[in-house]
Amino acid sequence: MTRPVERTGTFQLAGAAEGQALVFSQPLSFWGGINAETGDITDHSHPGLGQNVAGKILVMPSGRGSSSSSSVLAEAIRRGTAPAGMLLERQDPILALGAIVAEFLYEIRMPLVACDIAGIASGDRIMIGIGEDGAAIVSIRPTINPAAPRRQ
Repeated sequence: MTRPVERTGTFQLAGAAEGQALVFSQPLSFWGGINAETGDITDHSHPGLGQNVAGKILVMPSGRGSSSSSSVLAEAIRRGTAPAGMLLERQDPILALGAIVAEFLYEIRMPLVACDIAGIASGDRIMIGIGEDGAAIVSIRPTINPAAPRRQ
């Protein structure tokens, strides 16, 4: 078994989560892109069409558009069909708003972290934790040999 790789990041919403990585090189909009009842990706223009985000650690550059994405994310968190956490290359205020609203209204926390996502592949095991200094600690356990070429 390979050793985990650790990275630090910046929390947009602090918390702990663990799950299998679901990695996309393209941003995803929750408004019109995710079915909040099931967690299925429904955006026909997205390469993740038909995949399910529920309980996964969603890894992507950022969210994509529509301020309504925050309400869809909050509803998915309430229903238990949202990702367990998200790793983004760039902070995303719309997704952060959805996660913050869900924590406030439903007392359910979904950590949202801005960090380096290079080299993370779908299927890797991701753990998000809080460091002593409050920074996000992201532990990545690759599912394959880290020396092998990685596809996202």
